[in-house]
Amino acid sequence: MDPAPGVWPCLSYLDAPEAVRFLVEAFGFQETLVVPGGDDREVHHAELVWPEGGGVMLGSHVAGDVDEFASRPVGGASLYVVTDDPSRLYSRATGAGAEVVREMHEEDYGSTGFSVRDPEGNIWSFGTYRGTVPGRS
Repeated sequence: MDPAPGVWPCLSYLDAPEAVRFLVEAFGFQETLVVPGGDDREVHHAELVWPEGGGVMLGSHVAGDVDEFASRPVGGASLYVVTDDPSRLYSRATGAGAEVVREMHEEDYGSTGFSVRDPEGNIWSFGTYRGTVPGRS
């Protein structure tokens, strides 16, 4: 059995409830926890798991020095997510309105994948490359 994911990218969104909806609909993340903030347009903390392993955390952007995590810039992240079926995911993502940054392509190192931008500017790359992990063949 693989260990529980030990790396959880964290993102800030201007419209975090919409980001949760988009990530679930467009990419297939599964919503596991959403802690609402002070109003309907705010999320204090959310966790979304990736069905093939791992996940992301996100929350609403809060301007100023109120919180060093929530005040980070919005839309500047670039994430890579492993998938066994990039073609199916490409259709799902583009069907949900994700902006294509890089069309489906094959890499020299054997990966097949693509990149899209979410509504707030983060770039999500999906591909079959699982990285180089010591001890794994």
